Amino acid sequence: MPSGTQRPYVVAHVAVSIDGATTGFRPDVARFYQLAQTWKEDLTLAGADTILAQAQVLAEAERPGPAADGPLLAVVDGRGRVSQWRELREAGHWSEVVALHCRDTPARPPGRPVRELVAGPDRVDLADALRTLVRDEGIGVVRVDSGGRLIGALLAAGLVDEISLLVHPYLAGEQATRFWYGDRPAAAPLTLVAAQSLSDGLVWLRYQPDHAS
Repeated sequence: MPSGTQRPYVVAHVAVSIDGATTGFRPDVARFYQLAQTWKEDLTLAGADTILAQAQVLAEAERPGPAADGPLLAVVDGRGRVSQWRELREAGHWSEVVALHCRDTPARPPGRPVRELVAGPDRVDLADALRTLVRDEGIGVVRVDSGGRLIGALLAAGLVDEISLLVHPYLAGEQATRFWYGDRPAAAPLTLVAAQSLSDGLVWLRYQPDHAS
């Protein structure tokens, strides 16, 4: 956890094309998740768009049940669009699932199989949510699993401590629909802290935003 703060260490780990896209190419999923183990996350933080994009896969996947030793999953769902909470909880990747809402999130049906954390008035207050997760769950390390929009919001709020890019030897070009930093990223000087060439033309780059130093 960063010194002098009440929030966890937040790392955005993303598979990207050489032009920064998260779509329009086929990522090396096995290598991506192998490298993700580097941080031994206590919490996986995902956005609603990322979960909704996996709806069909979740519906068809086996459900071994919660992983006792797995990280917690928190989903930023300010508009109340996610419904597959039971499937997420039983996917076998996470120990428990938390829905991050705001006070303006539409009314939810009673008896939903998911815990809720309400932070912020009209959108999820990410800083407040992270502080609460530290206080209530003892979270120390967060890995962000996002197609870009959530990472962009975290960067704009100064909440990212490390950016990890698994760069693939592919130019997504016109096939790209999303980029790892979101739609309109805030200016953010970065310091390169590690660079590693891997097999199959992959390059693993790790950066620290200047605010995190």
